[in-house]
Amino acid sequence: MPASGMGAGAKPVTFPQYLLLNAKRFASRPAMRFKDLGIWQTWTWAEQCDEIANLAIGLKELGLKEGERVAIVGTNRPRLYWAFAAAQSLKAIPVPVYADAVAEELAFVLDNAAVRFAVVEDQEQVDKLTSMAEKVPSLEVIVYDHARGLRDYDHDNLRDFTTVQEWGREKIASEPAVLKDWEARIAASD
Repeated sequence: MPASGMGAGAKPVTFPQYLLLNAKRFASRPAMRFKDLGIWQTWTWAEQCDEIANLAIGLKELGLKEGERVAIVGTNRPRLYWAFAAAQSLKAIPVPVYADAVAEELAFVLDNAAVRFAVVEDQEQVDKLTSMAEKVPSLEVIVYDHARGLRDYDHDNLRDFTTVQEWGREKIASEPAVLKDWEARIAASD
């Protein structure tokens, strides 16, 4: 992990720096477990780092820039935690909002934070955000985790989480330096 700003022996100070360190030190060890429909899902540190890198690069491809705010709305699920880390790795600012917040509460928080991107769990959250679009004019892109119920929606500003990750994966495969740059920027962060 030692790159640009982190010399050998330097301790990480950001969550993305710890992510890279743990992905290197504990690559094959479990980093996260989540029970879905009664079945435990497990991601190793290396797998989790890959998931976050793919999402971060995909979000960057969508136009997410340093300093921009990303609303994260949903229940405690791995992909939403990965969204926090992906945003932070790009020096964007995650803005968490309770999944049960009503549309008016969401509108106030998101407008006040001037969010341009949102990563949400499902149709319920997409509905809340689209119902208040005029109150949050800065919101341009909504990335959703669960597609159920969204097939017939206007997808001009909606993106599937998996698709965004795939864009990141394709970018990394076609330009391996993109991943090295992402890691170097994380290492240089303070």
